[in-house]
Amino acid sequence: MTTSAESLPILDFRWFEAGAAERAAFLQNLREAARGPGFFYLTGHGVPQQLIDDVLRLSRRFFDLPEQDKLAIEMINSPHFRGYNRAGFEHTRGKPDWREQVDIGAEKRARPLDPTAPAWHRLQGPNQWPEALPELQLITLRYLQEVTQLGIRVLSAFALALGQKADAFQPIYTPEPNQLLKIVRYPGREAGEDDQGVGAHKDSGFLTLLLQDVQGGLQVEGEHGWIEAPPIPGTFVVNIGEILELASNGYLRANVHRVVSPPAGTDRLSVPFFLGANLEAEVPLLTLAPEFAAQARGLTQDPLNPLFREAGRNYLKARLRSHPDVARRHHPDLIDTSKPVQVASAY
Repeated sequence: MTTSAESLPILDFRWFEAGAAERAAFLQNLREAARGPGFFYLTGHGVPQQLIDDVLRLSRRFFDLPEQDKLAIEMINSPHFRGYNRAGFEHTRGKPDWREQVDIGAEKRARPLDPTAPAWHRLQGPNQWPEALPELQLITLRYLQEVTQLGIRVLSAFALALGQKADAFQPIYTPEPNQLLKIVRYPGREAGEDDQGVGAHKDSGFLTLLLQDVQGGLQVEGEHGWIEAPPIPGTFVVNIGEILELASNGYLRANVHRVVSPPAGTDRLSVPFFLGANLEAEVPLLTLAPEFAAQARGLTQDPLNPLFREAGRNYLKARLRSHPDVARRHHPDLIDTSKPVQVASAY
């Protein structure tokens, strides 16, 4: 596809938390953004700028560490899919993504291995933290808490935009949602090299809140080509995940997006946060008002990426496919090792 001249809308979250008229206008804009590109910039979000600056500063410091310090927390050591990956070690649709990254989730103890328990129970466990940069743990866990709270507030706006009560999704994210934070660096590539920073995919949670540094590269699939989503200071890029598509029968639809590698001599930093359902939950089918139900498009049918209403099953599927090395080492009983992995999501 070619690049489109379109741009993503910008929504000010302060409208949602102001008077009735402003909230109504925000919800209308939210519906239009969700029914259009499925992505928008969010300003007025309330996350402290100092915390955002600290996260980006420490991200840069981590990626500047010697390779041995980064490999000390390599994901292959974690059955819970936490830790560092070198460029090319995560896959989308069978092709390596050219980015190095650290995956961070809620800090918890691992569950005892129980062969009778749901397989996704294995995902709970501790993060890996670099001894060479102890400050990273404190700041990223604080940031994880802030963006989780913001994500839940945005989720309540989506519920109201669908004609539901503000807490309509609360039963499937309590007592706690699934949280995944990635700290990502995309190295520059020479002209003529494969430019897949991350291949075209959808996200599998409720929604994603993306923090970008100064280098662009995110592209969203539009009707007339790829829509560029360059960084705008003071904003997050928000996009719909597959849980909202499932719950709304496609009235809200997770949209395809990708990241193109930056030019040689540069790199790109980003910090995406994925807000997911509690892994014990099943995603319900909401009863929409007639005017919304008439516009529901049904679920996306992708034989390489079947959607399950069981949140834990959906999330485990994505992790096994995106990180085949971890799957082979720690979870060979959950995969068919005789077949190549076909990856449909980079969540």
